[in-house]
Amino acid sequence: MQKILIIIGIVILIIGLFYPHLKKLGLGKLPGDIILKGENSSFYFPIITCIVISIILSLIINFLR
Repeated sequence: MQKILIIIGIVILIIGLFYPHLKKLGLGKLPGDIILKGENSSFYFPIITCIVISIILSLIINFLR
């Protein structure tokens, strides 16, 4: 359990360090992402971005096996 928490913490740290560079890739602004804007609120769900990240992570994990 401790090992898993340490790994999750390291992954979050790495994502935080590379976040400014990841924003430049355009992830989160792909066609198909759902954006609903009202007068006083907005709703954003990056469905296509989630699918792309899932495919990339699946390929990486299968390649490392």
